Amino acid sequence: MSVTSKEAVWPIVTSSGHLRVELDRPARYKVGDRVLTKNVNYPAHTRLPRFARGKIGTVHLVHGGFPFPETMAQSGDPKPEYVYSVRFEARELWGAEGSPKDAVYVDMWDSYIEPAPETGR
Repeated sequence: MSVTSKEAVWPIVTSSGHLRVELDRPARYKVGDRVLTKNVNYPAHTRLPRFARGKIGTVHLVHGGFPFPETMAQSGDPKPEYVYSVRFEARELWGAEGSPKDAVYVDMWDSYIEPAPETGR
């Protein structure tokens, strides 16, 4: 596995530019869609928090296309995907201990989510 060097990252971090990418396909999800996060264990660092794996949330915002961090870190290939802000009810994440008034918003790349089942939670 290759490691991205400090020299390669620093210009991006310190620039005023952004990494948004125009994609040649429409977003798979729209605001209001219910999604299920995949319950996978990546071999390296991931932006998919463990507490949100296998949980159902609702798309709150479609951010647009951005490089996929897993492929950027491992091979330098951006393989851009849509990123969504997904709202999770606290009780979905932490069960009865979660406050019924609270929610958590997590940015999710397309590879992390799939359509939620029609029935169930």
